[in-house]
Amino acid sequence: MKVLVFAPHNDDEVLGAGGTIAKHIAKGDEVYVCEVTASLVESRKQLMQNEARKVHRFLGVKETIFLDFPVVELPHVETRKFNNAVTEVTARIQPEIVYIPFSGDMHRDHAMVAEAAMVAVRPIAAPYVKTVLAYETLSETGWHYPTADKAFIPNVFIDITEHIEDKVTAMEMYEAQLKEDPHPRSGEGIRALAKFRGGTIGVSYAEAFMCIRYRD
Repeated sequence: MKVLVFAPHNDDEVLGAGGTIAKHIAKGDEVYVCEVTASLVESRKQLMQNEARKVHRFLGVKETIFLDFPVVELPHVETRKFNNAVTEVTARIQPEIVYIPFSGDMHRDHAMVAEAAMVAVRPIAAPYVKTVLAYETLSETGWHYPTADKAFIPNVFIDITEHIEDKVTAMEMYEAQLKEDPHPRSGEGIRALAKFRGGTIGVSYAEAFMCIRYRD
């Protein structure tokens, strides 16, 4: 099975679905990660992308794709150009499962990536895509306005008990992004959310998603 994960920024894929990625790979699935944006500062761009490669090697990701759109500047990118780039990645990989950021996240980049991904996975254009799941991102999903359209309401939970330490270790490799407790992007914060989500379904640790589409 092919799995495609769209990450607006380097590390979102680990924060949102790191344990699930590790679980897919342990089952023998091919996982592809598309990092959509990059820093406008070349030195920081290289640092973050090198960290991403290291993280993905650790997890066993099949391929890392960098689109290099300017971070925070996505609203100034031509919509057709942006959508086409995301669609081309999807069409080349032809995944059965696609993970996208939650459209109600605080960072506008997340919403734009989610919208572009939804264009790419339209049933007529991408009939091979059977499942589309939106993940939550620590310090993005939970920090927005508390309105109905910004509320992350999960209805899919994946047991990552056997992979929680893989997730934490992977995030620790993003040294430029890792924070100290009580910041949510800390090891403690990652474990706490996974523990809470796990308790919802009666397991030790889990990741939560909103099901956008499911086809058996």
